Amino acid sequence: MKRILSMALAFVLLAGVLAGCGNGGNEDVTHLKFPTASTTGAIYPIGAAISNLWNENIEGLNVSVEASNGGVQNLGLVAQGEAQIGVAVTNIMTEQKNGTGVFEGKQYDGIRVLTALYSNYNQVVVGGDSGIESLSDIRGKVFAPGAPGSTPEVETNIHLTAAGLNYPDDFSPQFVGFTESIDLIRNKQLDGAWLQAGIPTSAVSEILSTANGRLVSIDEDVIAQLTEEYPWYNRAVIPAGTYENQDYDVVTTSIVITIFVDESLPEKTAYQMTKVFWENVESLATTHNAIKGLELEQAVQNLAGLPLHEGSERYYREMGIMD
Repeated sequence: MKRILSMALAFVLLAGVLAGCGNGGNEDVTHLKFPTASTTGAIYPIGAAISNLWNENIEGLNVSVEASNGGVQNLGLVAQGEAQIGVAVTNIMTEQKNGTGVFEGKQYDGIRVLTALYSNYNQVVVGGDSGIESLSDIRGKVFAPGAPGSTPEVETNIHLTAAGLNYPDDFSPQFVGFTESIDLIRNKQLDGAWLQAGIPTSAVSEILSTANGRLVSIDEDVIAQLTEEYPWYNRAVIPAGTYENQDYDVVTTSIVITIFVDESLPEKTAYQMTKVFWENVESLATTHNAIKGLELEQAVQNLAGLPLHEGSERYYREMGIMD
């Protein structure tokens, strides 16, 4: 009997010690999940660097970066409470806010912008012997619009429809991501693929350097139609020399990509994250060329009317870039 009582007392004491240790080490730590994009795209390493920056400079914050299929999935994860931070371009954020497009029937108005990041360029990359010189040439080809539910798939649909194609019936779609597209183009099992990312993008670099790939410009009439119809599109140029073996300018469209959070994130946390990001943005420039030259004023530009988080807004007002 005494042995049983002693064991019971020891168990109670041990449980108390463990509980005390657990409370002391974790009660004030905020854990946030940060899905980004494919590991071969521009945004994954940028997201990893930003996460490290936050973790090192904000006490009690632990942000874990994750790979994903991109903005559409990121927005869905945050809306479902399975993540708290994400990256996405402004067009699909607007669709989610309004419950339209890929988010028809899945409207969610709780997303808030932390900061505009940089421009994401639509990049149509094709095999050297694909015969694709314009968007209309994709008709009848084997083409990868992107992984299912990804931002590139949304972009492919919009652009090819504007170019007069019936999406996806007018070509043989392969719904694969960046990594799979590289091997398929190299092995001549795929004529081309649609990518959307900051420039330069490692997947495009690899296709151009190892698969005799080329970048295809988007027709000017398609660009004019889209920039008139949608407020988030901009005419953009990928300058010659951005990639190896690219000695020509490529005309395309671009959209601002943002870092966003859920509205439930505490105001203080959002403020600290925004402040740390912009006070250390130069240290992030080594992660990708897309980050180089970012100016604070860009943080609130070209957001297509999407709302900022109140914590971020407080920081921007303090810095004098908002009234």
